[in-house]
Amino acid sequence: IYMILEAAILYVKKGEEANFEIDFLKAGKYISSINGYIKHSLRKCIEQQNKYMLLVEWENLEDHTIGFRQSTQYLEWKNMLHHYYEPFPIVEHYMTIIENEK
Repeated sequence: IYMILEAAILYVKKGEEANFEIDFLKAGKYISSINGYIKHSLRKCIEQQNKYMLLVEWENLEDHTIGFRQSTQYLEWKNMLHHYYEPFPIVEHYMTIIENEK
């Protein structure tokens, strides 16, 4: 199955982690409403309290780069979350080459 993984390391302004997590939970409804969205997760770094990893699975690249980023839902997502980031994250896309499970 063809699937793209969007990955971003998010550095949240120190002291804003709790507010960010609350707003991120609320913002999930915007990204999950987009065609081609599969699932997403937010992971918090154990060693660095203000560092997170965002992982989003999309059916294809355009579902993210066009479908989401050019939508009104993206504007809501951006207004809720982008002010937390310092510096602004680099977002990259990956395709699976090898996958293994026990």
